[in-house]
Amino acid sequence: MNSENVHASLPAKRIGMLTPSSNTVLEPLTAHMLAPLAAEASVHFSRFRVTQIALDAASDDQFALAPILDAAGLLADAKCDVIAWNGTSASWLGFETDARLCAAITERTGIAATSAILSLNALLEARGVRKLGLVTPYTSDVQDRIIANYRARGIETVAEAHSGQRDNFSFAEVTGERIEAMIREVAAKGPDAIAIVCTNMRGPLVAARLERELGLPIFDSVAFTLLGCLQEIGVASDALAPFGSMFGTQAQDACPSTSGA
Repeated sequence: MNSENVHASLPAKRIGMLTPSSNTVLEPLTAHMLAPLAAEASVHFSRFRVTQIALDAASDDQFALAPILDAAGLLADAKCDVIAWNGTSASWLGFETDARLCAAITERTGIAATSAILSLNALLEARGVRKLGLVTPYTSDVQDRIIANYRARGIETVAEAHSGQRDNFSFAEVTGERIEAMIREVAAKGPDAIAIVCTNMRGPLVAARLERELGLPIFDSVAFTLLGCLQEIGVASDALAPFGSMFGTQAQDACPSTSGA
């Protein structure tokens, strides 16, 4: 195959994702979900150190701008068309933190930026969700902070389940069976939708299967981050509908942006 043919086979768009250093879930599952769109978009990753999730200064310091912007700069070298923070820290630190981060990424790189939580919030708004079910691996105090932040946004968490962990690597060790049990527990309380908030939980495939079974929207973090990126670069996501209703035509009008915090 000559170089011209190789170039013609490359995807038209490149997605860059900023990844917590201890995350082992989002990269393989994002690549798996994106496979049906391989001719249209590719995904590329850059890491910065995140090892613990807690409400303390050491944990908060992991999300300082400087190392994140350095990692974003490496993605800019790959000429990505969008850069996404594929982590959920804004859910407890405050939604405005992702708005500031995305603005800083764009200022540094000249590339459009989005995040997991901006994507989730746009999706919740588009679907009119006011009663939320929340599933996470986090500790009770982190969970309570997330619930309070959504309450301030006008979304009440009517049911929640969490596994009480703080080591980020350990989140990937929560089994699919445990995630399914948490989803079923929360679904029994009748939320408008369920959000799995953590990009290091093995939730995307479990969520898609249970969504079809239960007839209830279930939004997983790895999936809705990918959705936000596809919307930002103008790639239709309908081919990914087997991975959840969020990827269908209904989702196409809700494009997350830095103003959505």
